[in-house]
Amino acid sequence: MSERKVLNKYFPPDFDPSLIPRRKGPKNSQQVVRLMAPFSMRCNTCGEYVYKGKKFNARKETVEGEDYYGIKIFRFYIKCTLCSAEITFKTDPKNTDYTAEHGASRNFEPWREEKVVEEEDRLARLEEEENNPMKALENRTVDAKREMDILDALQDIRAKNARNERVGQSVDLIARINVEEIETEEDRRRKEEEEEDDKIIREVFSKVSMPAPSEGQSSGISTSDGPSAEGSTSRIVTVKRKADDVEPDIYSLLPESTRALVNSKTAAAPAAKKPKPDLKTKLGIKVAKKGKVAV
Repeated sequence: MSERKVLNKYFPPDFDPSLIPRRKGPKNSQQVVRLMAPFSMRCNTCGEYVYKGKKFNARKETVEGEDYYGIKIFRFYIKCTLCSAEITFKTDPKNTDYTAEHGASRNFEPWREEKVVEEEDRLARLEEEENNPMKALENRTVDAKREMDILDALQDIRAKNARNERVGQSVDLIARINVEEIETEEDRRRKEEEEEDDKIIREVFSKVSMPAPSEGQSSGISTSDGPSAEGSTSRIVTVKRKADDVEPDIYSLLPESTRALVNSKTAAAPAAKKPKPDLKTKLGIKVAKKGKVAV
């Protein structure tokens, strides 16, 4: 058995392709193609609008006796979506567009009209310049003046942009200078604060020469790490805090939370217990004491 999908077919050694009869078809046969409407149109029979991009199963044929510099022109046959009337349009290689031929009229498109008017004006101007040399000179003078005006306007725009750019750069420079001044001011203030802190530290932790304390004396001073000889009358000490003449009490040194806690405990302290009265004496009851029994 042979394969179902074969790529190579057998050709006998005596095969001659020229002996195969050619199929003869009509000279200008129509082909069925799938296309979209190239422009919006209106049916002349029923007035139905066919928008651009509507898909149709169209018949295509080559137009006999018409071409544009050897480029073939094709005709397409479609049917109206409402009344099924036949509509035909052709290709337009000259304008790279399509033209409505029969059965429908193309809707008005203003941009196409502007292009047509501009092209007509250009052709009329060329024809007029060929017949009238003075008119050609005038047109060239007008064109040169228009170009000069355009160049002047462009130069003004460039000068304005350059001026705006310079102004922006100067503004940026001023802002950068201001930022540097602010940073310099902050550095100066920070340096002054550091100097004040150093001064306070030197005042608080200052090393002074003081006589040696006697036994039993204790103060808020400590001996420095430097060497000191035994029996000397003075030594170098480091002062750790400033001592005033009045010694602060312990309560003033406590933090606020501890003070509040001490106050609450003091307020909630229980009252002293009163001695209980003797009920026997109060009621007049006398208890007789038992005597010793003699044996």
